[in-house]
Amino acid sequence: MVIISRPEAPFIPEQITVHLGRPDEPAKNVTVSFPNYIKNVASSEIYPTWPESAIRANIYAQITFALNRIYTEWYGIRGYDFDITNSKQYDQSFVPGRDIFENISQIVDEIFNSYIVRQGKVEPLFTSYCDGAVSRCDGLLQWGTVSLAEGGFNPYEILQYYYGKDIDIIKDVPVNANFESYPLYPLRIGSFGRDVSIIQFELNRISTNYPSIPKIHDVNGIFGADTDAAVKAFQKIFNLTQDGVVESSTWYKIKYIYNAVKGLGELVSEGVTTEEIESPFEVSWQEGDSGIWVKLLQYYIHVLGCYYPEIPIIEITGYFGPETTDAVKAIQRKYDIIVDGVVGIQTWSYLDKEYKSIYTKIPKGCLENETIYPGYMLSKGMGDRNVTLMQTYLEKISQYYPSIPKVTVTGIFDEQTEAAVRAIQQEFLKENTGLIGPITWNQIAVLYENLNKNSNGTLQQ
Repeated sequence: MVIISRPEAPFIPEQITVHLGRPDEPAKNVTVSFPNYIKNVASSEIYPTWPESAIRANIYAQITFALNRIYTEWYGIRGYDFDITNSKQYDQSFVPGRDIFENISQIVDEIFNSYIVRQGKVEPLFTSYCDGAVSRCDGLLQWGTVSLAEGGFNPYEILQYYYGKDIDIIKDVPVNANFESYPLYPLRIGSFGRDVSIIQFELNRISTNYPSIPKIHDVNGIFGADTDAAVKAFQKIFNLTQDGVVESSTWYKIKYIYNAVKGLGELVSEGVTTEEIESPFEVSWQEGDSGIWVKLLQYYIHVLGCYYPEIPIIEITGYFGPETTDAVKAIQRKYDIIVDGVVGIQTWSYLDKEYKSIYTKIPKGCLENETIYPGYMLSKGMGDRNVTLMQTYLEKISQYYPSIPKVTVTGIFDEQTEAAVRAIQQEFLKENTGLIGPITWNQIAVLYENLNKNSNGTLQQ
């Protein structure tokens, strides 16, 4: 038996919302704790007098079935407001208010934060099952588990018998609050972060089945021109507004099609590997972290501090120290979100939204330069007035700094522009992303403004 514990595994939800009927049937939704849900299902589906190995095997299957529904957002991407139904035709039995068997309750308390996966995959397996007496199916046969247990099979061997030798059991999975996967704000050209990485990966997989969707060559979490083209092609195929913006309807349609082409809601599934969900962006940032993305977060926090008196103004150092923690907590208090000093998706969404609302009103003296970052990342392939502005600055800077390659003002972020950006990053910022975020934007603006201030053309650094 292989038992694995890994932090990147999908989480166990604190609660699950059950629809008391078939999906389209008008019926009540009830929300219960995940362990209590599994106790109810197990007490409704199997008998407490069965051998313990059979009971455990069935409970592993029931836990994993429910987690697959949650992980794939099976009902959410179809427009429903629940996680699972209590219809055995679609899901598994749940009887509100029923008695829970003591031995089943104890076993669930022990293993509710474990689930089944295919070896090398991360998503909970679609563990289909049926009773095996009245009905037969591909998957686990509940009454068959009794015979196997009586024959000396342990729970893992029973599960292997029905689901194959290539399964593992993940245990000690973290319990987290439920959340919608949609990242609280639309993703569009210039956006960046872990959510962009997810969309890029999923669109690339979908494009294998739908070749008219162009491949995104650099899955780096930066929403650039190639991601914009892929989103628009996806929207065209599936009759969505072709604006290149990933709002909730496009996000969940991508999820729906991705689950379908991968077969994530089927017993025989392509599966998802750890490598496929890797991202250059962390899930969150907190005290002790460092790097260019911390510096970027600090820029947003610094600007908000200039505008709102209750938020401390911090230095942009690239190190997430106590001062940054205090400023983050002040922001969280202001927007009435969990005050933990950690920049997760919710805190980041407020930083992004608030910056975009105030960046034209930032008080003078807040930043070194007068040309204010517009609130979105510039990257290769993009073309707009801000690309033109940066190229204009870079063209003049390259005349005075021999180490900076020459740039032609075309309005398109081309290879020349990227090379000049990288040169400035290496010389002044000790970075090399080729992207124009707030820190690089400010550095380019400062260099340009310093040149302009000197009427004789000598360098002022």
